[in-house]
Amino acid sequence: MIFDQPLAVSGLMLKNRLVMVPMATRKAGARGQVTQALCDHYATRAHGGYLGLVECGHHFVCEEGRATAGQASIAHDEDIEGLKREAAAVHDQGTPVFVQLSHAGSAATERLTGTQPLAPSAVTCPGAKVGHPIPRAMSADDIARMPELFSAAARRAYAAGFDGIEIHAAHGYLLDQFLSPLTNLRKDAYGGSLENRARLLQEVLCAVRAELPSGYPVSVRLGGCDYMPGGNTIDDAVALARMAEAAGASLISVSGGMCYYGRPGHEDTAGWFADSSAPIRAGVGVPVLLAGGIKTGAAAEALLEQGACDLAGIGRAILNRPAWARRETTKLRAASAPT
Repeated sequence: MIFDQPLAVSGLMLKNRLVMVPMATRKAGARGQVTQALCDHYATRAHGGYLGLVECGHHFVCEEGRATAGQASIAHDEDIEGLKREAAAVHDQGTPVFVQLSHAGSAATERLTGTQPLAPSAVTCPGAKVGHPIPRAMSADDIARMPELFSAAARRAYAAGFDGIEIHAAHGYLLDQFLSPLTNLRKDAYGGSLENRARLLQEVLCAVRAELPSGYPVSVRLGGCDYMPGGNTIDDAVALARMAEAAGASLISVSGGMCYYGRPGHEDTAGWFADSSAPIRAGVGVPVLLAGGIKTGAAAEALLEQGACDLAGIGRAILNRPAWARRETTKLRAASAPT
């Protein structure tokens, strides 16, 4: 079976193709500090070493980029000691672990951060709640700060012992807001053409790469296709994935753009974004991860066999059932055993 085959992601060898993808836990402390509850959350789901990789949920790279209360911080050097405990909780289960780096952009709120949210343009995302505050369009200086914020966070992740990082450019957060024509109305070098809208993501990737050792895995959670009129198309998603690879990404994790992490009308289909991930996989030379609606090991195996992805990402199923990995891998191995 494909799920049980090892796979190299840059310099890291994964023992199988099942990945726990990032999900918000709201288990960090009031200042974003790592708590024992957060460590236990990941350790419980990695227990037994059945997963090939665990990706910890989004960590904010600066205070203004904080999305929710209870979100973990990677914004300060003082965070490193707590982050070491977070990484060790997964390593103790014999499993490698990535941490996701994020800036919420217009998804942040002044009530939480104390500052007006920033975004490429003074518009909210299509899926924002009614009454969500209008963000401030970012100045050239605001944009220029972003690569350094992400690269400093990447340096902290490496110092804390994480095996890789993931840059969050999906689900309507800041980098995705730059990628999408639905939220990026700029007329300068960061707006207009697809290449211009991808400029900040590429600059972030280059800055992160410069901060990390050669061969250290850098994933991009890519909301390439918006699945909305006027938004990015699947062809755009393939082009964006290629740009990310050229700028240094060693893994493309395919998810939703302005449709966030769901896809209306596809709730009963495993692999909601497979129509994007398959052509992306054909168009890049790095591994591709697909998540969205994968509830069973059999569904993960089917998507791998179909060539929709190289890695199957498990989200809500493992969030709701901490022993998911043990149960589903046991089932798959039993089904493939000689009779």
